Amino acid sequence: MRPRAIRGALVGLGVLAALALALVGPVLARGDAWRAAQWTVWPGPLAGHPSTADALSWVARASWRGALGAALLSVPYLVWRMTLGADARVPHLGVPTVVPLAVGPRGWRAPLRDVPGVLRGAALVLAILALGRPQSVLRGETEEEKGIDIVLVLDLSGSMAAVMDSPASALVPSPSGRGPGHRATRLDVAKDVLEDFVRRRKTDRIGVVVFAKQAFVLSPPTLDYGLITGLVSRIELGVIDSSKTAIGDAVGTAVARMRRSDARSRAVVLLTDGDSNEGVISPEYSAHLAQKEGVRVYTVQIGNGDDVDVQTGTDLFGQPVYERKHFPVNPDLLQKMAHETGGESFIATDKRGLEESMHGVLDHLEKTRFESQASTMEDLFPLLLVPAAVLLALESLVRLVVVRRFP
Repeated sequence: MRPRAIRGALVGLGVLAALALALVGPVLARGDAWRAAQWTVWPGPLAGHPSTADALSWVARASWRGALGAALLSVPYLVWRMTLGADARVPHLGVPTVVPLAVGPRGWRAPLRDVPGVLRGAALVLAILALGRPQSVLRGETEEEKGIDIVLVLDLSGSMAAVMDSPASALVPSPSGRGPGHRATRLDVAKDVLEDFVRRRKTDRIGVVVFAKQAFVLSPPTLDYGLITGLVSRIELGVIDSSKTAIGDAVGTAVARMRRSDARSRAVVLLTDGDSNEGVISPEYSAHLAQKEGVRVYTVQIGNGDDVDVQTGTDLFGQPVYERKHFPVNPDLLQKMAHETGGESFIATDKRGLEESMHGVLDHLEKTRFESQASTMEDLFPLLLVPAAVLLALESLVRLVVVRRFP
């Protein structure tokens, strides 16, 4: 075998040996985690029919995966450039014969001239693997917790802009913080009560549906109470068409979110201040669906149908202007829906009444047990970056101290 081929083989074995030594620490530190590690930017093939957002995300990750694969394939060339390929880029001196140089003594540094390239190649492989962002799923202990599945259904129709239990002198800031203040509306009070209700829950899975002319799922049932309170706090009127009130669609949507729930006790809490005048599903049929699925519907009517103040604009001085309006309610419909599903019906005319309704509505429900398992993700890429940095530092040290080239 030619000396150049032997040298190339030794360089390749050197890179593999450096990688093996560098991976000893990560393997000893997280041996079990590496076997089940998930490479964030290296997804598997698509399954099913993903949404447009999922498809775009997968395409972006697949492109990044391709870039990392190309980088790995370029490492052998870079190693060759720093070892065997470097001989062609250094100055040469032409002499009549090289026999005396070939048979003469050599220093101990000459065989080490390829060490910097070997160390650089191993460091590049580790750095590229770190860019794949390997992660380990840390699972906590599985515990059985008591709880129920709850979907909060909040009315966002125009009538929720009516003032509720707020004197003319008491103003709350606008959601953006830039406009003039206004008296607390039914939506402001409902949001405060719902946020407090969620904070008081311990082991209940809670979801949120908002509705007006149409119904939308804000969040499916979850134990992430921080997410729920954050979403509720950002609810505003006008984000959906508020010209109508589709109570049947809202309750039907909430029931559909719990069809596959394994909880023995499931409940829909409907907060509305109007009568149903829109929707594909009638309120009566949505109550029938809830009864069929074993979901209890609890209705909370906000207001009693009296005339209320509604802000219609601002005056020349930026102060809110209010007008008396009447919004019809249908307590008989809400009572019928609750009675048919085994729930209860409440009427709240002020904040205190709404709080009492929300905190007392679920106390008598039967608890059920379900498994709760907390899981967190641990990034493993630092365990690859640290050895890569050590190899680069060692390469610099070898280059400066052992195999310095002249000129």
